[in-house]
Amino acid sequence: MFSLGSWLPALPGLAWGWALLDALLQGEIPRGWPGDSPGDSPGQTSDPLLPFPTGLVGACAVLVLCSLLKVYLYIQCVNNPERQAEKEAIASQRPLLEPLHVLLLTGVLALVGSRVAALVVLEFSLRAVSTALSLGKGTHSSQLYLLCQYSLGCGVSCGLSFLLEGAPHRSWNLALAAGLAGLLALHARRLARHVCALYELHSRERYCGVCILLLAAGHGIPRLLRNALALTFAVADLAAVELINRDFLSTGEAVRFWTPLTICYTLLVVYMQEESRQSTGKGQVFRTVVVRMGGLFILLLTVGRWTDILHVFVSLLGELWCLLCSGVLLESCWRQ
Repeated sequence: MFSLGSWLPALPGLAWGWALLDALLQGEIPRGWPGDSPGDSPGQTSDPLLPFPTGLVGACAVLVLCSLLKVYLYIQCVNNPERQAEKEAIASQRPLLEPLHVLLLTGVLALVGSRVAALVVLEFSLRAVSTALSLGKGTHSSQLYLLCQYSLGCGVSCGLSFLLEGAPHRSWNLALAAGLAGLLALHARRLARHVCALYELHSRERYCGVCILLLAAGHGIPRLLRNALALTFAVADLAAVELINRDFLSTGEAVRFWTPLTICYTLLVVYMQEESRQSTGKGQVFRTVVVRMGGLFILLLTVGRWTDILHVFVSLLGELWCLLCSGVLLESCWRQ
C-alpha cells in the first residue's frame, strides 16, 4: 500500500509524524499516540468521530430547510395582495446573518454531547407525531418545520455519527459529507435570494426556468420537506436509541432510564399540545422551549451525568438562537 514513510526521508524522531500523517490520509486515527489508555496497542484504530464536521453538516441541513421555507412563504405572499408587508420583510437581505447562523450552530452542535442530542431528537419526534395526528390527514404546519431546526441539526449529527462509526475511512467520509452539505446549502441560499429578488418579474414574464418551475410546483415544497424530514428523523431516531443504550451495562439500568424518560416526554407533549391550543405567538414558542429544556434538565439531574447538564444549557442556547434567526418566517407562519 502507498505510504508516505516509504519515500520521505527517515529523519530521526520524525517517524511518529510520518505515521500520523499517513494514517490521516488513509482516513484512520491510530491508537498508541500520547493520551491513549495504557491498554491500547499501537496500530489499532480507535473510533473517535470528529464533532466539528458532523456539526457543520447539521448546520447546513438547517440552512437548507430555512432557505426552502423562505422560498415557499415568499411565493405565498406574492400570490396574496394582502401580505405585501410580509413579502418585504421576508425579502429583506441580511447578508451576514446566515453565515453567522451556520457558524454558531456548528459550534453548538459540536459541543453538545451525543446523549443530549439523542434525547432532543427523540423528544421532537414524539412531538412531531403528536402534532401530525392532531392536524389530520393532508394538512401540514409550516411552523413545525421552523421549530424543528435545532432538532434537525442534532438528528443529522447523530445519524451521521452512527452511520460512519467504525468506517475505515471515516475522516474522509466526514470531509466529503461536510463539503457536499456546504455546497447544497450554498445553492439553497442562492435560490432563496434569487426568488426574493426576481421571482415576481420572472414569473410574470415567463423568463426564468427556475421561477417558472416554482410557479407551477412551488406549492409542493412543504410535501418535499415533510418527506425529507420524515426520512431524516427515522434514521436519527434509530441512531439516538443506539447511542443512548450503549451506556447501559444491563437491562435494569436501561429500564431505570427509559421509564422516567417516557413519562417525562409524554407529559411534555400533552402540556405543549394544550398550550398551543390556548395561545399562539412568539412568547408561546419561547415558553415551550424553556419548558422542554427544563424538563430535560430535571430528568438528567436524576439519571444523567454532570456533562449532560452542561449540554442541556448549550442546547437551550441553540434552540433560542434558531428561533431568533427565523423570527420573520415564524411571524409569517402565524399569520398564514
